[in-house]
Amino acid sequence: MRLTRLSQYLIVGSFGFMVMTAHAQSASTMATVNGVAIPQSRLDLMVKASGAQGQEDGPELRKALRENLITEEILTQEAIKKGLDRDPEVVSQIEIARQAALIRALQADYIKNNAVGEDTLKREYDMLKVQMGDKEYKARHILVENESEARDIIANLKKGGDFAKIAAEKSIDDGSKVNGGELNWSPAAAYVRPFSEALAKLEKGKLTDNPVHTNFGWHVIQLIDTRPMDVPAFDEVKENIRQRVLQREFAAYVQELRSKAKVE
Repeated sequence: MRLTRLSQYLIVGSFGFMVMTAHAQSASTMATVNGVAIPQSRLDLMVKASGAQGQEDGPELRKALRENLITEEILTQEAIKKGLDRDPEVVSQIEIARQAALIRALQADYIKNNAVGEDTLKREYDMLKVQMGDKEYKARHILVENESEARDIIANLKKGGDFAKIAAEKSIDDGSKVNGGELNWSPAAAYVRPFSEALAKLEKGKLTDNPVHTNFGWHVIQLIDTRPMDVPAFDEVKENIRQRVLQREFAAYVQELRSKAKVE
């Protein structure tokens, strides 16, 4: 629900973009199992995937991956011998995996052929700085399911009730209730709009007079303090911004394809 810095604010969306580079695939054979060749390119791909997960390339890694690929080929051959490759559910799973691989390839092709210029990145950065504002807020809240309960809590707090105690007892936000409802330092734009708008209007130490409704429920909000926003330099977040722009543009590309598709 909240984020504390511009670098955290730049989230890559549901397509899970990953910049991929083209690589030459060897036509040589890594091993032969019952007459079936396992290409070296398959091992190279597994090494690359392991490297993306932080594993260091080396003889031990390659040996382990080679053994895994041989075992997988043996098991695949046995499954085919039993006719499992003709099972409808297995056929569907194979088709799903094929589609996923093709979609990743399409994303990589889109990234390769749609470079984002420096001017576009800087405009996006400037726009995000405006959206984020120049302040961060330290706040706490109590989240409940209905308005009447939220109003009762506000009345209780105005009579001197203990905010932290009420938050621990009544808030349905498990992430903050253990801290007395306290939230991390965040720009207003990091919250959903009704919450951010209410927060920006509060004075230090003040409480919302009325409950704030969001898709999470009903909030009672108190502003603890504010401080100047620590905005990272453009170069620090440039690649995050590039991913953000590409994700948005690819989503538009997907919608364009859908609009042209004949779906019955």
